Amino acid sequence: MPDSNVLIIGAGAAGLSLAWRLLTPPPGVPAPRVTLVDAPPGPLRPPERTWCYWEKGAGDYDGALTASWQRLRVRGADGEPYSRGLGELRYKMLRSPAFERALRPALAPLHRTEAVVGEVRDLPGGAEALCRTADGADLRLRARWVFDSRPPAVAPRAARVRLLQHFKGWFVRTERPAFTPDTVELMDFRTPQPDHGLAFGYVLPLGPHEALVEYTQFSSSVLGDAAYDQALHHYTDAVLGLGPLRIRGVERGVIPMTDARHARRAGRHVFRIGTAGGAVRPSTGYAFAAVQRQTRAVAEALHQGREPVPPRAYSARSHLMDTVLLRGLDTGRIAGPDFFTRLFAHVPAERLLRFLDGDTRPGEDLLIGLRTPVAAMLRTVAELPFTTRRT
Repeated sequence: MPDSNVLIIGAGAAGLSLAWRLLTPPPGVPAPRVTLVDAPPGPLRPPERTWCYWEKGAGDYDGALTASWQRLRVRGADGEPYSRGLGELRYKMLRSPAFERALRPALAPLHRTEAVVGEVRDLPGGAEALCRTADGADLRLRARWVFDSRPPAVAPRAARVRLLQHFKGWFVRTERPAFTPDTVELMDFRTPQPDHGLAFGYVLPLGPHEALVEYTQFSSSVLGDAAYDQALHHYTDAVLGLGPLRIRGVERGVIPMTDARHARRAGRHVFRIGTAGGAVRPSTGYAFAAVQRQTRAVAEALHQGREPVPPRAYSARSHLMDTVLLRGLDTGRIAGPDFFTRLFAHVPAERLLRFLDGDTRPGEDLLIGLRTPVAAMLRTVAELPFTTRRT
C-alpha cells in the first residue's frame, strides 16, 4: 500500500509548484496525499535562487515578487541601446525564499522529509524511493506516482550540440543613483566575447541604488571563480561606471543548453519534471514559465484521475529552431551579439518574448526568422542531418 498518492523529489521551483497545485484542487475534488523529500542542508541542497519570467497581467506569485518591469533594453557591442516596452506583458523577478514563504500556508497538509534519495524503482501499482536520512538511517518512501526534479545522473539522450549558460551575479548597492528602475538591461554585449558562444551583462534594477548585476556566458565550459569576478569588476567599473559600491549578495549558476531530448518518463509510475524533464528552453536558459505549464498540466491530470504524464515543455518546431541557433553559436557561424541585437531591434518585444516562450504561430516564426542571418541559419539547417549526435 503506497504511503502517499504522490511523492515529489526536490523542493525547487518544480517540486514546490507541483505540490502547491496538487494541494489546491478545484472545488469538490479531494486533494491527494503528497510527500515531498528534499536533501538535508548541505552541498546537495540548492542555494537560494532568482527566477525571472514574463506573463500577461497578474500572476499566481505576484505577492512574492521582488520586482517587475514593463521595459527591456538590449545594448549592442557598440553601446547602441534598443529599449522596448512590453505591452501587456510584465518581466518578473522571484526569489526562492519568498516563493516558498508565499506557498507555505497552502502546503500545510504536505508531509516533508529530509533525506538523500538514491534509487527510485517501479513496483506493482506504484513506485518506491530508497533514501538515507542525515543521521544515516535508511528510509523507503512509496507512492502511486513519483515526480523527480533532480538532475539525472545520466546525461539525456545524445545531442548534436551541448553548451552551458553559466553566470555569476552580485547584488550591489551604489553610493550614487546608477540604475534606471523601470528598465531591465536584458543583454549588454559591451563585454569581451569568448571564441565560441557569447557573453553579456544582465542588470535587474531594484531601485536607483540597487540591482542584481550578472555576467553571463553561453559556452562549452564554465570559468573559474576569479574569472567571473574579473569580468564583473570590468562590467561594473569600466562599462557601467557604477563607482563605489557594496556587494550585498552573490548568485551563481550553470544551466544546460542542449538539443538533447529529456525523457519525461523514468518508469511506469516515475516521471521527471523541471529541468530534468526538459523545462529549460535550450536557446535562452529560461525555465520558470515552462515549469508552471508543466506542473499545472500534471496537477490537472491527477485531479481528473488521468495518468499524469508531464507534457513536453516546447514544441518540435521550437526545438528545431533552438538546435539551429545553438549549432550556429557553437560553430561560430552565428555571431551571438549581432543575432540577439538584430532580433531585439526589429521584432516587437512582446512578440519576441512570446517566441522565446514557444507561444508564436508559424507565420510569426517566419517573420522573426527573416530578421536573423538567413544564409548562416539555412546552412546550419542543411548540415543537421549529417551532424553526429554525441552521448
